[in-house]
Amino acid sequence: MSENLEEPRSLLEVNELVKYFPVLSKGILRTKRVAWVHACDNVSFNIKEGETLGLVGESGCGKTTVARTILYLISPTSGEVYFDGKNLFEIFNSKNTSEILELRSKMQLIFQNPYTSLNPRMSVKDIITEPFKIHGNIPKEKMDDKLFELLEMVGLESYHANRYPHEFSGGQRQRIGIARVLAVEPKFLILDEPVASLDMSIRSQILKLLSGLQQKMKLTFLYISHDLNSVMHVSNKVAVMYVGKIVEVADPEIIFKNPSNPYTQALISAIPVIDPKTKIEKIILKGEVPSAINPPKGCRFHPRCNYAFDRCKKEEPKLKEIKKDHLCACHLV
Repeated sequence: MSENLEEPRSLLEVNELVKYFPVLSKGILRTKRVAWVHACDNVSFNIKEGETLGLVGESGCGKTTVARTILYLISPTSGEVYFDGKNLFEIFNSKNTSEILELRSKMQLIFQNPYTSLNPRMSVKDIITEPFKIHGNIPKEKMDDKLFELLEMVGLESYHANRYPHEFSGGQRQRIGIARVLAVEPKFLILDEPVASLDMSIRSQILKLLSGLQQKMKLTFLYISHDLNSVMHVSNKVAVMYVGKIVEVADPEIIFKNPSNPYTQALISAIPVIDPKTKIEKIILKGEVPSAINPPKGCRFHPRCNYAFDRCKKEEPKLKEIKKDHLCACHLV
């Protein structure tokens, strides 16, 4: 008799998230707003429990803004985010300290640069045990035992606890950052370019560590990266952003082998090929990425798209399901 496996539930749901930054007038006071930066514009997606959503796109497209707005590190302009069925923005706006502290412990961020994300004046022990003191999740007499357990989980030794960040390599520093995040027993991690500043040989080690921790602790990831190859290997779903908007969402195999959106096609064609004998037709985009202060009307990609027609210049394409679990925002499809 076959066993019925339940579909994983959505842990994080982002609905029409908007974040605009004001551009202020020049001068000493700078009090007059003259424009808006459309950093994140009606972004919607969901991540199922225990899975990884890869978020990709060019620099400045709004990936990090999405991440920081979800965590309420910056306040949203509009939109909703639900985590484990709870409306995050309502809780953060309620000023309920206990609820906010609980949410902070369940949702954590691993930063891009391990050289600046660790306090150089604090020892590894102080860095990792600080969350224990803030959240009160570990009794004082058990802090050292938990500290050594976390160090072992991330591949470090107990004697590293008394050292300072400057005594470690980049990969080791990122391991310390991961241990600090795990100290509060989170359910959801945002990985913002977690291996971008590391050597190629170290990147695979850190990604393997994160993958192992995800399986062991049943974590859910939002993985932001420029490294499309790593995104393909670690993600269950991939979302592609362009100038503040998501233009395509699908399984990694579809995104990398049969993308539907012209921008996704150009992005994938730019991935370097290891075998020099392999011939891939590169898609050369014309022009420059438009400014987020004054994005083009209609489809934001139309000034650079080889397939654009009149409708693209006037009407903004909606992100719609074109096949099962495959969303695309393009008038061509």
